Amino acid sequence: MAIFRAKDVQQLSDVELQEQMEKLRMELIQHNGKVSAGGATENPGRIRELRRTIARMMTEKNRRFREA
Repeated sequence: MAIFRAKDVQQLSDVELQEQMEKLRMELIQHNGKVSAGGATENPGRIRELRRTIARMMTEKNRRFREA
């Protein structure tokens, strides 16, 4: 799954935004599951990027809600 920047997130439709956010959350859950089981992820920096991307998407979603 690609990491979205702010400009990329703004260009997504509401449905696409929700779908991508759910996919990223599932990936984050998988990575956190590996870590909590005592394993190591292939790319530990990926967890940070996933959290930040999800936060960008939530920010955009809230911005759209306030404008409506």
